[in-house]
Amino acid sequence: MMVHMAGLEGREQPRQCGDAATVRWIPSVEDELGRKALELYGNPTDAEVQLPSRPESAAAARRITHSVVLRQWALPPQTAESAVLLVSELVGNAVRHTGARVFGLRMLRRRGWIRIEVRDPSRGLPCLMPVQELDTSGRGLFLVDRLSDRWGVDLLPRGKTTWFEMRIAADRQST
Repeated sequence: MMVHMAGLEGREQPRQCGDAATVRWIPSVEDELGRKALELYGNPTDAEVQLPSRPESAAAARRITHSVVLRQWALPPQTAESAVLLVSELVGNAVRHTGARVFGLRMLRRRGWIRIEVRDPSRGLPCLMPVQELDTSGRGLFLVDRLSDRWGVDLLPRGKTTWFEMRIAADRQST
């Protein structure tokens, strides 16, 4: 069934989902998966956690980030969603471009800010590329640049840490 939306003729239209089995986000299931990921890998607010450098580790990093930001730090859902997206982009870069066996995830909070770091053993610097509307890849750092308040790369003797920071309301915790 083709549905047309006014003013969007000639553009790809949203697909209609008539399937009742469409996957939906269920908070209790996501909370449980986040809790399990924290148990398996550790809490990145206590110390850097090591995850295998495989594409499926991005899901674990997203779940850990979501659990920490939303449940442990009790920040707004919008903050959690942005943090999850940006972690996914940094992890994707670490997995795709570094050839590492593992990468590290660390999450820090101080009054008015959160900082999330992804460490890998490559000293190759990520590059913020110009992005065109129809580009299907290369948007990771563009998103990090647009959605975070600050981001950067710290070179280490053996690798680098790519990080971003986001401003948050400072009324709940002063760390």
